[in-house]
Amino acid sequence: MIHSLFLVNASGDIFLEKHWKSVVSRSVCDYFFEAQERATEPENVPPVIPTPHHYLISVLRHRIYFVAVIQSEVPPLFVIEFLHRVVDTFQDYFGVCTEAAIKDNVVVVYELLEEMLDNGFPLATESNILKELIKPPTILRTMVNTITGSTNVGEQLPTGQLSVVPWRRTGVKYTNNEAYFDVVEEIDAIIDKSGSTITAEIQGVIDACVKLTGMPDLTLSFMNPRLLDDVSFHPCVRFKRWEAERILSFIPPDGNFRLLSYHVSSQNLVAIPVYVKHNITFREGSSQGRFDLTLGPKQTMGKGVEAVLVSSQLPRGVLNANLSASQGTYTFDPVTKMLTWDVGKINPQKLPSLKGTMSLQAGASKPDENPSINIQFKIQQMAISGLKVNRLDMYGEKYKPFKGIKYMTKAGKFQSERQAGDKRTRLTRCDTGAVLANGGAQRSLQGVLTVSIRPRESA
Repeated sequence: MIHSLFLVNASGDIFLEKHWKSVVSRSVCDYFFEAQERATEPENVPPVIPTPHHYLISVLRHRIYFVAVIQSEVPPLFVIEFLHRVVDTFQDYFGVCTEAAIKDNVVVVYELLEEMLDNGFPLATESNILKELIKPPTILRTMVNTITGSTNVGEQLPTGQLSVVPWRRTGVKYTNNEAYFDVVEEIDAIIDKSGSTITAEIQGVIDACVKLTGMPDLTLSFMNPRLLDDVSFHPCVRFKRWEAERILSFIPPDGNFRLLSYHVSSQNLVAIPVYVKHNITFREGSSQGRFDLTLGPKQTMGKGVEAVLVSSQLPRGVLNANLSASQGTYTFDPVTKMLTWDVGKINPQKLPSLKGTMSLQAGASKPDENPSINIQFKIQQMAISGLKVNRLDMYGEKYKPFKGIKYMTKAGKFQSERQAGDKRTRLTRCDTGAVLANGGAQRSLQGVLTVSIRPRESA
């Protein structure tokens, strides 16, 4: 299936390559680099690129492109899912998935890739099984391997691969038995200039951290499971029971794993938790522009919006910004043209605003497009979709584990772009979040708001 894998950094350099079947020349990545040059944003590179003899399938994670080379037609999502598994495994092993971390642990990286893919086909992709095969790197283990010439590869085959539950190792024992679940939601939304929501959809996941002794059998039920559409499960979930009862029944892997991904459509009255009203204008023949921005909570269920940070990349012709902030502080870098406003916590009784003028270069023409506005924030203990866990039960073991869920809401990016002189609002989807903007002419339409729900309640 997969012949080769190339890792490309943000500068366009290939810093690691791995081949499983035949060695594919690096020149095949020239087609990828051409597509990268045509893309307006790093995340806009097409995920599937056909070439005369190959297909290039790539994902962008942590500013690194993972480019797989395919010689025959395969389901693209199958390859994309595997590439995401590779990134998650690196992050689990090294703490972070960066170019420096990969280079520092290059031996372990090659060992992992050799075990995860067998002759081009996925073999072992569960982290807890891989950790039995290849020990995670530590300072002591690295020193011993350097002196003795040994490797991190284990001497025995993982017990999970010999059982009917290949995703879980046998003989697991813990002093404290715990099971935690995190719900992470992303909102794709379109808003107009006044801050009103035109449409919104939620893409969500439920991540689990299960540390239980033995072979527990869990059932997880929801208060409103009908909210979940287009659900994608971990292999451990019994799909027939979900279809019949809308209950998640599964024997969990040991440690961290993603239990399911889901989609909440716009038909379920999705609402965004904040709104932004903005008016950024430039006059033809004038050396000044007007900047007016107001933030406010919307559908927050009484929860406070915290750690609000607003940033905007102003046009090149802007020399200075003379603004007044009703709350927090703002800075403007005349070199990078970056405007940053640290709002802090939003007070619903007195909405924060940033108003003033922008000075333009003398004789400079009116900017072709208005600047974009990036917003970051956090909301504690709020489920934006209304999804709520009802209860978690365990069977097959006699002990009573501690069960809980953690809630935290944080914003990614939200983007609304309007071409100067055009009243239409357009939005562009970004993988990492979203940007809220008032300017630019883009083709696509979507924004993203990342919502991470982390309750610590008794389930």
